Amino acid sequence: MVSTERSIALQPQFWQLARQACLIGIGVNTIFFGVFLYLDARILAWVNVISVLMYSWAFSAFGKRQNTLATGLIWTEVVLHAALATLLIGWDSGFHYYLLLFFPALAVTLRGPMALAAMIVQWCFYIGLYLLSYWYRPLRPISDEALLGLNFFNLTVVVALFGFLGFYYVRTIKVANRKLNTLASVDELTQLLNRRQVTALAEAELARSERSQLVASAMLLDVDHFKLINDVYGHEKGDQVLQHLAKIITRELRQHDLVGRWGGEEFMVLLPETDLSLAESIAERLRSAIASHAWETNLGHDLRVTISIGVSESKPNETLTRLIKRADNALYISKDEGRNRVTVLQDLSKESELAKEVSRSQ
Repeated sequence: MVSTERSIALQPQFWQLARQACLIGIGVNTIFFGVFLYLDARILAWVNVISVLMYSWAFSAFGKRQNTLATGLIWTEVVLHAALATLLIGWDSGFHYYLLLFFPALAVTLRGPMALAAMIVQWCFYIGLYLLSYWYRPLRPISDEALLGLNFFNLTVVVALFGFLGFYYVRTIKVANRKLNTLASVDELTQLLNRRQVTALAEAELARSERSQLVASAMLLDVDHFKLINDVYGHEKGDQVLQHLAKIITRELRQHDLVGRWGGEEFMVLLPETDLSLAESIAERLRSAIASHAWETNLGHDLRVTISIGVSESKPNETLTRLIKRADNALYISKDEGRNRVTVLQDLSKESELAKEVSRSQ
């Protein structure tokens, strides 16, 4: 059971579970101490005192992340305690049940052939203990009633521990699935929706607006001179700017608005049930909030960050791609006319003229 830290480098939740199991072991062995004193089995009573000390040591070791030491202590206690109790008072006492707990534990804490080898050794020990108890009478037999009570108690504890393990694995799988879903839908840096997820949600919202005969507006936001920020202050500061921008954008928008990182220093916002006039007002409030924010630097002066925004309103039977394209064209105008401004683009003739201008500039 004892292995290197690398071979049992599991999730912190597993070791938290093992640490909690130490508390259960302390409680169970404390009960056994009183039981064996009552049954006048003093050797086993003092064995339980040693077990309490070993579980306490393991609990402390887990707290210090000495997982190999803690695991070895638990394994040693369970094996020796089960063997000694079985030899002294018999197989029917049920102390061998605790050995069964190590089969799933070995499968989790070890890997590949090592796990298989350890389980084979554990199984051989289990069978050997059974054969010894079959061929030889208990050294310190107790009454049948006491044996039945111990068997029932040990079986109850082991079933409860198996249930505890099952609950842990179900919870771990759910947590892992939530993390996978988050990784698949959230931008790691800004914690906003990523482009794929915000696109999917925006398309669904646009379809709902179409069915309800409502309008929606889109905004594309781009940080002005972001490359210069990275060059002067470093990429770490640039990342911090994006992170704080995400918080400001989220704070200034309404709860039902959709916002995501569109790529690089660009963000996309979909405003449901919002016409162009209201969208322009929201965009202007957002631009002003960012422009007036004081960004501290380690150079003894504040960094000024501004954004350019392009806004467009949905049309009947219009795709999200077309809506975003118009907002992108509006954003181009904001950049072309000096940055730190909001541009609204809805008139088709203006969009056509802009398309020609973009084509000429390329």
